[in-house]
Parts: sequence; structure tokens; C-alpha cells
Amino acid sequence: MEAQRSSSSLIILHNATIVTVDSDSRVFRNGGMAIEHDKIKAIGQSGDILAEFSGTAGEIVDLRGQILLPGFINTHVHTSQQLARGIADDVDLMTWLHHRIWPYEASMTEEDSYISTLLCGVELIHSGVTCFAEAGGQHVPGMARAVELLGLRACLAQSIMDSGDGLPEPWANRTAEDCIQLQKELYRKHHDTADGRIRVWLGIRQIMNSTDDLLLKTRDTARELATVIHMHVAEIPYENQLIVKTRKVEHGTVTHLEKMEFLQNNLLAAHTVWVDNAEIDFLSRAGVKVSHCPAAAMRMLGFAPIREMLDASICVSLGTDGAPSNNRMSIVDEMYVASLINKGREVYANGTTDPTALPAETVLKMATINGAKSVLWDKEIGSLVVGKKADLVVINPRTWSMVPLHDSISSLVYCMRTENIVSVMCNGRWIMKDKKISTVNVEEILSLAKEASTQLLKRAGIRIPNRMNMV
Repeated sequence: MEAQRSSSSLIILHNATIVTVDSDSRVFRNGGMAIEHDKIKAIGQSGDILAEFSGTAGEIVDLRGQILLPGFINTHVHTSQQLARGIADDVDLMTWLHHRIWPYEASMTEEDSYISTLLCGVELIHSGVTCFAEAGGQHVPGMARAVELLGLRACLAQSIMDSGDGLPEPWANRTAEDCIQLQKELYRKHHDTADGRIRVWLGIRQIMNSTDDLLLKTRDTARELATVIHMHVAEIPYENQLIVKTRKVEHGTVTHLEKMEFLQNNLLAAHTVWVDNAEIDFLSRAGVKVSHCPAAAMRMLGFAPIREMLDASICVSLGTDGAPSNNRMSIVDEMYVASLINKGREVYANGTTDPTALPAETVLKMATINGAKSVLWDKEIGSLVVGKKADLVVINPRTWSMVPLHDSISSLVYCMRTENIVSVMCNGRWIMKDKKISTVNVEEILSLAKEASTQLLKRAGIRIPNRMNMV
């Protein structure tokens, strides 16, 4: 990036292919953008933007034909699990939870959560993410400290459970009321902090570890605080079977939530793999948002009926899930995987191929504007539109992975790699420029993370099987 600077706060980006993802799907071949403070002031042809604003600009950046996109939005990521990368590979979900992840999370300190979120944030920024929805972890204050320092935008939630088998001692005795009061306090302390970049949500880990009392109190508290609920929904067949048995409903989680009037337009349902057509209709009518995590789903859960959800007008976005269930926190990879597995699912389900399932335009929207709608922030982020926040990504398409570039949208989904992400701006501030993160010391974070992870696994009593014949 070549920049000219003065003392003004106005930034001009020009000579770029601008993919707006706006309501008209406009793409400017030689586009320019003016940014003032934290918002987009103008967008149009490069020459027009330069003519109008160059005289008052504090920074003029020639992007030399690179691609300008809205910042990606990761709608399901466990930032406090980043220190657990690699501790739960090749195991089923219940083993993953009871014997690896819960002992790990229960042994975390606030400082662990802070370091883990910093480490996760570095990877998110390098993959072009400017906003993420925390899927539920431990020590929201540690997460908030890290987010403020990183310069990212985030929706943070505590992992909340009040019942079920296998809960570690620190969580086993919490009542529904304890859970609600904890979250209200987190909301009071951290909501709308970091220059408005942090929002605090309510978290429900999953229905297998939630009483109906907790679900109802969470629903009502979310209404009271005008915030969002983040919940893992219908992940595995066993979950539905358990709910049919214990809650006396016909089908499972979504059916039970519908009967309880828990399904609302402020619910972000993660995974949502094991649902039938009737339950898809419940989700659609209630305006529930769904976070599709294709890599994690392929690892432990199965094929989510994403095409059916989209056909039912459900807002579906993309998430990576946490490091122990994916290992890669790259939303760029998720776009590619989402397109492939949903095309492949058509073969599996119907015995016929359909290359048109989840086309590139749809997948790109899932990572941008659908993500913004899923986190109820679409009035300010998710597309490059005048008046919205300046959350954006600069992509270099002139590499071996993207040349030749015949179709920008297609190449962004099917060809782009994380390495193509050059610069990232959030809230009008460069947080990565020319592949160098400017907000934190990455080498220091890597060092802290190695030590913190080692000590954390010792405290948790987790031993990783040695698959190598070490000599």
C-alpha cells in the first residue's frame, strides 16, 4: 500500500476494485472511497473521489488494483479455546466435551482467556475478520480486554450451563438465577465499550446442559436488555434423542424451543445440523439466524440442510467454531469449504449433482452482510455503503493462487487464500497493514500462549495421546 499523509482524519482509498455487497451488488472496477473518522463518507469512481476529497485528506492510499471488501464476520468462534488447539482431534462430541474441553475451560483463569483471545484475534485479523461472535467461553472480562487491544469488533458471551452430566465442579452447582445474574453483571460492565465495538450477549451452551427454567429466564432477560442469545442447537442426533426422552416432545431441540416460544429473531443458532423441514419452518417464521460452521460440522456433526434453510429465507452466516473443533480460524477457508460440502451434499442426499448449490455470490454474502444481519449489526457493518462503519479488507489478487482473475466474486470464494489478505481496517482504524498487525505484538503473544497453554493443560489434567513413535 502506498500512502500520502497529512494531519487530517480523512482517508482516501483509490484505484481499487470495490466489491460493496450492497443491496444492488455493485462492483466498482476503478473505485475510490473516502473515510472520515470511523465511517464511510463517500464511495464511487476513483477519479471522482480524488477530485472531491484529495485536498483535505490526511491519508491517500493507492491500492493499485487490489480488491476492497467489507470486513468478514465470523458468527461462531470460541476465542477462549484457542489455547486448546489440537487437544481434541479425532474424538466424538461427547468425549470432546466431557474429557477435553470442559476440564480445559474449567481450569482457565481470566489471564488465560485474555491470552487465548489475543492469539485467536491475530488469526482472525489475518483472515480478514473485523467482527466476531463469541460462541461462549470463560471469563468475558479477559476477552473484552483482548478485543479492545486488538481493535476488533465483537459480540461476547459467557458459556452458560445449569444442569446435565459431566459438568466440572466450578459449574455443577450454578442455578439458573446465578447464570442470569452473572450475565447481567457482564452486560453492565462491558456492553457498548471499546468505542462501541463490544456488545455483550447472553449465552446458552446447549440444551443438554440447560433447564427449561434457564432457557425461559434467558429469553426474558434478552428481551429486557435488548440483546442477542447465542446457542448451540441440534448438533448431533443424540441431542434430539435426549430431548425427546426428557422433555416429552416429538422431534427434538428446535421443536421444544418452538413450544417454549424461545425461538425469536434475536437468537443466533449455531450448527443446527439435525433439523427436519417442519423445524426449518419454525426457525424461518421466528426469524432465527443460523451460523453454519462447515469444517467443524464435517468433523463431528454432519451435513446441515443449508440449502433448505436459505430457500426458507433463513439468514445463514459463517463461523469457524473453536480451534479444538476446526484448528483453522480462517473464514476464507470456511467460504471455500461451505460451497464444496453443500454442493457435495446434493449428491449424497439426492443422488444427483447440482453445481449451482450455494453459488459464490451467496457464500460471499454469508461471510459479510448475512453475518452482519446475524449479529443484528447490519445497519452499521456488513457492506460498503456511505454512512456505515469503515470495516474493510484489502485483498491482493496478483498471486499464484488467484491469477488469472476472470470473475472477482468467483475468485474470492474459490481461489482466495488467507495469504491474499493484505490489510484490515476496523472502525476506521488500520489494525493490519501490509500483513503486519499494528495493534499488538504478535511475537510476544505467541510466547505467552505457548507457556499459558502448557500450564493450563497441566492444571486440567489433560494428556494428549502420543501418535508418534518417538525415539
